[in-house]
Amino acid sequence: MMIPLWNCCTGCYTYPMSLRDYISKAAANHRAIGHFNVSTLDGIWAIADAAKELNLPVIVGVSEGERDYIGVHQIVAIVESFREQNKQPVFLNADHTYSYKGVTEAIDAGFDSVIFDGAKLSFEENIKITKKCVEYAKKSGSDVLVEGELGFIGTSSKILDSIPDGVVVGDDNMTKPELAAKFVEETKIDLIAPAVGNVHGIIRGGDPALNIRRVREISEATNIPIVLHGASGNSADDIHGTIKAGVAIVHVNTELRMAYRLGLMKAFSDNPDELAPYKYMKSAKLAMQKVVEEKLKIFSV
Repeated sequence: MMIPLWNCCTGCYTYPMSLRDYISKAAANHRAIGHFNVSTLDGIWAIADAAKELNLPVIVGVSEGERDYIGVHQIVAIVESFREQNKQPVFLNADHTYSYKGVTEAIDAGFDSVIFDGAKLSFEENIKITKKCVEYAKKSGSDVLVEGELGFIGTSSKILDSIPDGVVVGDDNMTKPELAAKFVEETKIDLIAPAVGNVHGIIRGGDPALNIRRVREISEATNIPIVLHGASGNSADDIHGTIKAGVAIVHVNTELRMAYRLGLMKAFSDNPDELAPYKYMKSAKLAMQKVVEEKLKIFSV
C-alpha cells in the first residue's frame, strides 16, 4: 500500500512511494528500515511518533499471536489512520506467518508485506508453500511484498539463558548462499530472511556475533533485499555491518517488550494509587518510543 501525500496543485492525494520503493531507496543508500512489533495501540503510537520525530519510514510488525490479540482488520485500519492523519510512511507487516491461510488472510486484509515462515520445514516443503504464497500475492492485484525465511533462528521473544535448541549459529550451519539463491529463484520472493548468527530473543551475557560475510554472500547470490530478524541484543557495529552487506530491514521486538514492561512497572511504582490506564500507560509508551528512536538512528546512519 502506498503512502498518500496531498498535492496542492491537483487538490487531491497522490501516492508517490510504496514500501517496495522505500526498501529500494534504503538499500541503495546502505541504510535499513526499522521493523518493530506491537501488541497494543501504545506500541503503534510509540513507533509512529519516533519515526515522525526522525522523519523516517517505519514498519509496524504483528506476528500471528499479536494479530489474534489486536485483530487482523483492526490493525490494518489503525495503521491506515496513522498514515492518513500524519501523512507519514508507516507500513504494516504480517510477521512470522506459519500457514498459507494466514498469509492469504493478511494479503486480503490489506497488509503491505507478509512473511511465510517455513524455516522449520524441509527445504522442498518451504519452497512449495512460499511459492504458493507469492502466486497468491501476485494475483491479489496489490503491491504486497512476500518474504521467505530460510534458516531457523528460534521463536522466542524472551531473555534466554542460552541459544535455543535447533538454532544454528556456527558458520557451516547458517543459511548457505547457494541454497538461498535456489530458494529465491524457485519461489520468486521479494525479501529473504536468513540465519546469519541472529537469534530471536536476547541471550544473557550477549548475543552471538552476526556473520557479516555470510550476509554479503547471500546478498550477492540472491540479489534481493535481506531482512535481519532477531536484532534485539545485537551490537550497533554488527547491525551496521549487516546493513552495509545487504540488509534492508531490521526487526526488533524483545527490546520493545522489555521497555514496555519496565515502563509499566515504573509507572505503578511512582503512582501506586493511579487507576486511569491512559495515565500509567503513557510511561510504557514513552519507554518504547525511546527504544524505537535509538534503533532508527542506528539503522539510518
